[in-house]
Amino acid sequence: MILALESSCDESAVALFSPERGLAGEWIASQIATHARHGGVVPDLAAREHLRHFGPLLQQAQREVGFSAVTLVAVTHGPGLAPCLALGVAAAQALGRSLHVPVAGVNHLRGHVWSAFLPVHAAAPADFAARAAELLPHLGLVVSGGNTLLFTLDRERRVTVLASTRDDAAGEALDKGAKLLGLGYPGGPLIERVARSGRPDAFAFPRGIGARSDLGFSFSGLKTSLRYRIEKMTPAEVARDLPDLCSSYQEAVVDALERKTGLALEQGGGAFRSLGLSGGVANNGPLRDRLAALAKRERVAFLASRPEHTGDNAGMIAFAAWADPACRPAENLQIVPGLALEGN
Repeated sequence: MILALESSCDESAVALFSPERGLAGEWIASQIATHARHGGVVPDLAAREHLRHFGPLLQQAQREVGFSAVTLVAVTHGPGLAPCLALGVAAAQALGRSLHVPVAGVNHLRGHVWSAFLPVHAAAPADFAARAAELLPHLGLVVSGGNTLLFTLDRERRVTVLASTRDDAAGEALDKGAKLLGLGYPGGPLIERVARSGRPDAFAFPRGIGARSDLGFSFSGLKTSLRYRIEKMTPAEVARDLPDLCSSYQEAVVDALERKTGLALEQGGGAFRSLGLSGGVANNGPLRDRLAALAKRERVAFLASRPEHTGDNAGMIAFAAWADPACRPAENLQIVPGLALEGN
């Protein structure tokens, strides 16, 4: 069994995973309410909250499932906020010593990569290897507050990045847009909620598409466009048009993500057998619907992370530690806040 810890940002999470049976348990302490008062994540405050929460979470996991079958401790060691990562790695190393088992560092983004395959494993744990092989090569889209990237997963389970964002990530753009509109934090879910009663074509916001063959993303211009739009409106007009503003802004993000993903599938020349969606923004309803429809049109399987595994969670870290051949135990595990996806 694998015991995993996640502390890359503002979620303290613990999970236990068995290759034969799947996830035996997941425990998480969210800091959203704490950081909402500041309009975003405060790194030092987040680290303090991790220190406060990890002890009780681990005690609960030990009480409900137990650590007697643990053979590996896995922990996120990057990318993320350095003080938060350091606390998680220190806790994992202490657990490894006390349980006399090795410790493996897991790339947080690789956790998102493999989270889309967790439902495949849950459906038939014993047949996962064969079922996963049928879904490779795989094209995946990771969309979160800090990252937006397209990647491939080949038949040897090697990850290659095709494209990423040149500036703001999609989730960051949604959060900043929500702040400009006075909606609060976290912004993505709030924009989606207000957008339900608005028109996606009410305002023309830029897509940052670039050249036809370019897979790269750009969302900074979108955020600037919203700011200029709001500056030309009175507070009463912003309040009146808030649903339309949210819907049009969200549509610009979703449309850019769908177009680039579709272009990547096209450039693959029919080689891909599945399309994945993961990361915090993968919980966005319109985005899930549009990519599911895209996968159906292209006749590839659609693998979307379950809602509980779209944000920061330890379940995906435990699973990646088992499924990803790049994840190996290390004697002297170091945090790497800016770790690239290709490396572990």
